[in-house]
Amino acid sequence: DGGWIGNDARDDLDAAYRFLREIEHRLQMVADDQTHTLPSDREGLEHFARFAGFKDRDAFAAKLVDHLRKVQRQYIKLFEFSASRAEELALSFPEDTDDSDTLNRLGAMGYRQPLEVSATVRRWLAGSYASLRGEFSRKQFSELVPVLLDRLARTESPEAALNAFDRFIGGLNRGARLFSLLKQNPDLVTLVALTLGTAPRLADILSRYPEAIDALLEPSFFGALPDENKLASNLRGSLGEAQSYEDLLDRLRMFSQEQMFLVGARILSGTVSAEQAGGAFARLADVAIRALHRQVEERFAEAHGRIRGQKTALLALGKLGGREMTASSDLDLILIYDHEPGAEWSDGARPLSIGQYYARLTQRLIAAISAMTGEGRLYDVDLRLRPSGNKGPVATHLDSFRSYHRESAWTWERLALTRGRVVAGDPDLVGEIFHAVRAILCGRRDGAAARADILDMRRRLLAELGGRGLWDLKHVRGGLVEIEFIAQGLQILHAAEHPAILDQNTLAALSRLAAAGLLASSDHNVLNQAGQLYSRLTQLLRLCVAGRFEPAAAPEGLRRLVAQAAEAPDFNTAEVTVADAQACVARLFDRLLGPV
Repeated sequence: DGGWIGNDARDDLDAAYRFLREIEHRLQMVADDQTHTLPSDREGLEHFARFAGFKDRDAFAAKLVDHLRKVQRQYIKLFEFSASRAEELALSFPEDTDDSDTLNRLGAMGYRQPLEVSATVRRWLAGSYASLRGEFSRKQFSELVPVLLDRLARTESPEAALNAFDRFIGGLNRGARLFSLLKQNPDLVTLVALTLGTAPRLADILSRYPEAIDALLEPSFFGALPDENKLASNLRGSLGEAQSYEDLLDRLRMFSQEQMFLVGARILSGTVSAEQAGGAFARLADVAIRALHRQVEERFAEAHGRIRGQKTALLALGKLGGREMTASSDLDLILIYDHEPGAEWSDGARPLSIGQYYARLTQRLIAAISAMTGEGRLYDVDLRLRPSGNKGPVATHLDSFRSYHRESAWTWERLALTRGRVVAGDPDLVGEIFHAVRAILCGRRDGAAARADILDMRRRLLAELGGRGLWDLKHVRGGLVEIEFIAQGLQILHAAEHPAILDQNTLAALSRLAAAGLLASSDHNVLNQAGQLYSRLTQLLRLCVAGRFEPAAAPEGLRRLVAQAAEAPDFNTAEVTVADAQACVARLFDRLLGPV
């Protein structure tokens, strides 16, 4: 109905899907198990064919193969670059001049500056880069060129995509294997072209770290995202080869950038959900912060010793705490420490008082995370959510943290604390902070006063940031902030009686609230669907847009991606979908917490 495929594809794929589903069901009836595998022996397949309603094995095989061939044919038509397409393009790039027919074809493909495109390709084929100097490499690349130009031409800005690809291969030392694999995997060419032409953040990473594309060629790329143990193991291997502290920081940045690229590529390819992407970005940050925390603490102790009974831990809030990070998220962190009673100074060659020690340790850690090196910046860090904000010390004693939140914290600080998650530190202190946070959130409070504070905060934010239009998904009326306020507000209002509702993740907290009967299932469904919609769009836009998303100025390719993320057939329908979601969330906010 949306015009994405033709009637023949619809009919073939519909019939094949129904047939294969029925065969799957029959297989699972026989095996009484979650299986998808046909019997491997002839007798077993004969029995199964009759059970599935066929005369014999051969009749079943004929039907099955017919469906498989139809699916394969439709797949090729929809996704694969055929040899006939390459012949149809008939592009020629002589060494010493431009081919007039090729220039005309390049223009018809969508390139606005065919002469420059031709000059670039002829320069490639002349072996201008190290990756193109071997005979085999140039042969593989010359066969790849028609596929490459065809896919780059489909991006919104073909010349920009071509220039990005030029920078990319200019950074490669060897290209033969890569060019051969790209030639054999046209879908991967599409993904690379999409990345280079649509997502400047990823294109920049790929230009600086072209070896990141190797992971796209692994069969496991489209499988499960790496878990925390796998990430930590790979990072340890890289950091173990560092020759100096500066080299260690650079290696950490390279590792993180490459992993961010892989998650971003999965977002663009549509093979991970927004929730999975948010969790993957957060796992990466967890692993990186944990490694830096250890390294910085050890090096600091070499110069200044340690405080007797010293323990430190990092409490994450915001997107990191909730495992909802995007490619551009900064880190909201609080360093919390403890030590033995009576300790006053560190025991190193250059001793420091307790206040100096932890303040400088925190500053050293933040510098390690946020400093710009030759390999870029790891993350921006925000310390404003610490007790007393910018007026308070950069590091907080555990007892001070407890007393501040019991006696002095504002309602907005308690809302922020619902997303508090310890991401690094001494195991004993990690446990103490966990219990301290839960005790604070489960404390009894004046519900009317808390609601009034939440409404006052929302009104202030709307007055300051709410007028940026429908695509300011975070701050607009009915946007992401209101879903977060509902989840966080209901948690601090009801956690004293229902501690099981606490969860750092917004959508998970809403599910817990619904399970506890504190949020109607219909309301939960509205908020969950809107939250997922905002999350899908936010993940995409953080990759593709450096500042605010302006639809009128956005390239058509990005508008198509936005429509896909909104699960809409076109951009106009996507806008209606977003506006409807915002109106529904705004009504729920007014009913659950009070009118703005």
